[in-house]
Amino acid sequence: MNAPEPGVTRILLADDHALVRRGVRLILDGEPDLSVVAEAGDGAEAVAAAREHPVDLAVLDVAMPRMTGLQAARELSARHPGLRILILSMYDNEQYLFEALKAGASGYVLKSVADRDLVEACRAAMRGEPFLYPGAVTALIRSYLDRVRQGGDIPERVLTAREEEVLKLVAEGHSSKEIAETLVISVKTVERHRANMLHKLGLRDRLELTRYAIRAGLIEP
Repeated sequence: MNAPEPGVTRILLADDHALVRRGVRLILDGEPDLSVVAEAGDGAEAVAAAREHPVDLAVLDVAMPRMTGLQAARELSARHPGLRILILSMYDNEQYLFEALKAGASGYVLKSVADRDLVEACRAAMRGEPFLYPGAVTALIRSYLDRVRQGGDIPERVLTAREEEVLKLVAEGHSSKEIAETLVISVKTVERHRANMLHKLGLRDRLELTRYAIRAGLIEP
């Protein structure tokens, strides 16, 4: 792959569907100031790719196996503070939107209008400006006004980043042994995380954890 010209934004593209990646890549590579220099099929691959390739911008699908775009965004934000991040999603979903912004993303783009919005969102991100589709702006304003009226602050995350990783894998049907191998921790630690999550969330079993994971945007329904 040829190195992009100076002044061209180097993009890491992550989506678990190869066809979607191909379509998005066509949109981005068709612009003189944008170039996809690395691709990934899930969030974990995206984090690894950002270590191997110098990139300016990560475009991450919100729902991917192993590690979601939201989880990857948190990891990338921590490891590469100068990296700009956009979340690409099929879902006009307030929960995903708020989690994306908290994870460090500077924009949220719907796949259904990516051909119209994505290029503009990439350029906005590189200028240090947020990009949100019109419905997202409405949701943010409504949420802010509701919280002001109630005199409340935005709540902190209930689960730690590690607990979310365990929760996602539990909800995807992996055994404690498989989760331990994937996250390179002991089975006992996995079980402790599972017990902590059930206690924190007031849930009883794997089924209820799975339902919570869907609501939280960690896995697709």
